[in-house]
Amino acid sequence: MITRVIDRNFANMRLDRFLRKAFPDESLSVFFAVIRKKKVRVNGVVGKANQMLVEGDTVCIYENFKSVSEEEKAGTPAASNIIALDSAPENSGFAKKKSTWGKATSPTEKQRGWGANELDIVIQTEDYVVINKPSGLASQPGSGTRPGESLVEYLWEWGRREGLDFKPTIAHRLDQETSGMIIAALHGDTLRELTRMIREHEVDKFYFALVKGNLKKDKGNINETLTRTDAAKGSKMKVGETGKDAQKAVTHYRVKQHYEGYDLVKIKLETGRMHQIRAHFASIGHPLLGDTRYGDFALNRDVKKQLGLHRLFLHSCRLEFTWHGDKIVLDCPLPKELQSVINQLKPLRFERNH
Repeated sequence: MITRVIDRNFANMRLDRFLRKAFPDESLSVFFAVIRKKKVRVNGVVGKANQMLVEGDTVCIYENFKSVSEEEKAGTPAASNIIALDSAPENSGFAKKKSTWGKATSPTEKQRGWGANELDIVIQTEDYVVINKPSGLASQPGSGTRPGESLVEYLWEWGRREGLDFKPTIAHRLDQETSGMIIAALHGDTLRELTRMIREHEVDKFYFALVKGNLKKDKGNINETLTRTDAAKGSKMKVGETGKDAQKAVTHYRVKQHYEGYDLVKIKLETGRMHQIRAHFASIGHPLLGDTRYGDFALNRDVKKQLGLHRLFLHSCRLEFTWHGDKIVLDCPLPKELQSVINQLKPLRFERNH
């Protein structure tokens, strides 16, 4: 058994976060397992992951962590002697910048599960994990995707290495060309709750996009139906149809910065239809840069040559939702290849604070 007494530095902290701070050499799956198996007690009562600790609480762990010496297992005067606190907000996350994403991989690297090793984790909790997906990586297996080379399959391999008893499952998708945040559930009940929340619009999803031309209004809505059409070259969405297959689609946008010939817009989705952002902006004469399906092909060739843009300029930059009473806000900055394009543009006016 391992015993820790909470001092002022660890007071007002969730139990699961305290464990991560106190025992940094253990994997997260170990902490989640001992909590699920009721092997953690606070003042003699079975502990819950989200319960708040107060100064003077005694935390007993009925498991011998490999990283803890025999002397430490007997107890320490104060938990603050183990590791110092950082300043990160309890329920916020910020994506790391991975330079290895998108590099060519050898067969040997693939066999080692390179994708699983290099997953860019924005935040991991007992219930879910949020991944920063790079452009060019398919969200899930499908036609045109080689076996073992989708985000879902990388997550399965990562989950196996973490010792999880549930295959991590994404609760929503991003187009292969789109980068940014995807939520994956780590338990069946979590998956059901997340999919319900997304279906009922309780998860706010924000994107950055660079569009052709300058929009007349600094903010607005695009409220046009989308109808899926399938063809040999791939599925597309038609805008403004009225047939029985037409789906309601609403896109809210705000211009972050006007540039010479382009606008950087921040987008909030009210609905989450396939290709919604791409089809909607193309329909109003402002297609996304780098869009090979709905975009301006001549302009795409020019920006590829002049600005070095080799992908779709669309990035999932923020997620907001409430989970078990806590407000979760996660931010993910533009990847370096998109920021490089922005740095080359000429602003028409100062950026507003939106």
